Amino acid sequence: MVNTVLEQHSYNYKFCLWLLVKLMFSISLPFIYADDHADLSFQTGLRGILQDYNRKRQLKFSSTLPVSLTEMKSNMFTVKRPFSTSHSSVDSKEMKKFQLLAHKWWDEEGEYAALHSMNDIRVPFIRDTLLSMSSNYHMGNPLSGIKILDVGCGGGLLSEPLGRLGASVTGIDPVEDNIRTADRHKSFDPVLAKRIQYKSSSLEEIVEESMETFDVIVASEVVEHVADLETFIKCCSQVLKPEGSLFITTINKTQLSYVLGIVVAEKIMGIVPEGTHEWEKFVPPEELERLLESNGFSVKTVHGMLYNPLSGSWSWTGSTSLNYAVHAVRAGAGAQPHATDTPPQTDTQQRPATAGTAGTVPHATV
Repeated sequence: MVNTVLEQHSYNYKFCLWLLVKLMFSISLPFIYADDHADLSFQTGLRGILQDYNRKRQLKFSSTLPVSLTEMKSNMFTVKRPFSTSHSSVDSKEMKKFQLLAHKWWDEEGEYAALHSMNDIRVPFIRDTLLSMSSNYHMGNPLSGIKILDVGCGGGLLSEPLGRLGASVTGIDPVEDNIRTADRHKSFDPVLAKRIQYKSSSLEEIVEESMETFDVIVASEVVEHVADLETFIKCCSQVLKPEGSLFITTINKTQLSYVLGIVVAEKIMGIVPEGTHEWEKFVPPEELERLLESNGFSVKTVHGMLYNPLSGSWSWTGSTSLNYAVHAVRAGAGAQPHATDTPPQTDTQQRPATAGTAGTVPHATV
């Protein structure tokens, strides 16, 4: 009898939680697809929910993060990004977070489920952009001959599909257990074992041994975890070949990203482990573009990304108020204009492309 009552209470709790999340997502969804200028309406719609949640849960981080949307708005443009004085992009606190989860990378329904499903849009984005930048095409292996550096590769969730497309991938991560997990997983596929190599290394260490070595760098869900973003971008420029491509996906620093990316995703739904993200380290696209351009990159495309926690799937959107993807090209002598990067089949924020090819990137669609 007692067990039956407990089970009923558990079911009721989960059901109410599901309804709350669905309500919040339904309220915010029109604003995500519509425009970034919906802050006031969004604030009005969610202020009560957020304040009630903060009051009941008494979040431990309330002393360091804005607990209301009003406070957040007043602080949004006054909080400066913390930069490391050591000129290293590796944050030791971030390493400890991911150390604890190193064995869970390949659990497609676990803590990294959202990253697994992100491959459905980020891999085609990388592939199709590269294919549009060169006339060489390798049937069956469209990225054959391309040297890719996957920075912050974790357990290899992005390295492996890029390797299957024919690329030669070097995955680096400062957490040794992540590298062990990635090495173990690729060993089950003899093809990947030849195409991918993993190193427990920081980006700064790669700079020392691999100046202007790579055709492409991917840094997916990484820049919001680094200690010094400017040092990170500078190092990316140093290891890329002239006219090489840099792909970044990350989280914008907005009211919406705080509510959905931290309160809902971490505190309520557990889509990602609690404490994974710090709102102060989220990166507005304007700041990222400024750092890229000041370090010799030309930003070609900025695409908004949206994760639907109810379906567990990602899609492209015209708004960058939550997640977004960036493609930038390092400047190089003799760069030739080419057609605008091929966007996903949705509304996007698009920039004219003026760079040349990146290494021996094929040119085709697959």
